Amino acid sequence: MTREEDRELLKAAYEAWESENWSLAGELLERLARRHPDHRSAGVWWYDAALAYKFLRNWAKAYELGREAAARADRDAQEPAFWNLGIAATIMEDWSTARDAWRGFGLPVPDGDGEIVADFGVTPIRLDPASNGEVVWAQRLCPARARVLNVPTPESGRRFGEVVVHDGAPNGEREVDGRTYSVFDELLLFRASELPTTTVHVTAETPEDVRALAALFDEHGYAAEPASGVRILCSCCSEGSVSQETDHQVGGGQQVNVAAPPAEISGLMEAWCSAAPARRSWTPPTAS
Repeated sequence: MTREEDRELLKAAYEAWESENWSLAGELLERLARRHPDHRSAGVWWYDAALAYKFLRNWAKAYELGREAAARADRDAQEPAFWNLGIAATIMEDWSTARDAWRGFGLPVPDGDGEIVADFGVTPIRLDPASNGEVVWAQRLCPARARVLNVPTPESGRRFGEVVVHDGAPNGEREVDGRTYSVFDELLLFRASELPTTTVHVTAETPEDVRALAALFDEHGYAAEPASGVRILCSCCSEGSVSQETDHQVGGGQQVNVAAPPAEISGLMEAWCSAAPARRSWTPPTAS
């Protein structure tokens, strides 16, 4: 291939990129990088090729090319090649490569050979960003995975306790008690939850009664969340900066979404009612 042919190949690759033809862009950039692996721009070509396959959600290919890009990137300099490789390696469950990628980016991760499970704080995650787009709070287990802490709305089909892989680029903000948290879009469901969502109707005289219900389910490793705490936002607002209250419970009759084994719900609800029978009652659940 002549230099002129190389220039035409590079031009075609980025024309495909501009038109978001990720498959063609990735193919042409990979071809160019493999032909000239020692070129001063080879690291950029590998990175862009891997990114194109990330956009396609072709994780095996993003992982393969991401390794090439990271091998040419500076360590401990927050190079995005390491972050994208960390995501792809996580999805491929190559935990050794994932650990090395996060450390190459400049993040401390615990030692070990298996799955990375640590406390990276909480963050809001947008589930199914291409469709429902419900934002939930989640506990980060590593730089790219988080366990859902909220009970997603039954209509979403998602569940409390599931583990998701999320992107590293923020897409919105949530402000709570003066602190701002970045919202990250889900990339895929990494591990499903076995806890179904069930909707019950409760009457609770005070917000404290509702908090007691949530605390009871939490003590058992489950979750209960009043539907009154759900805010419906358009996509533009959701992807902007939104202020949230930490305490949004209200008293009165209301729907509560609970995540627990169906066989245990009645016992938990009766225990909640018996603690303050004059103020609390419930009706049998409706499975969803």
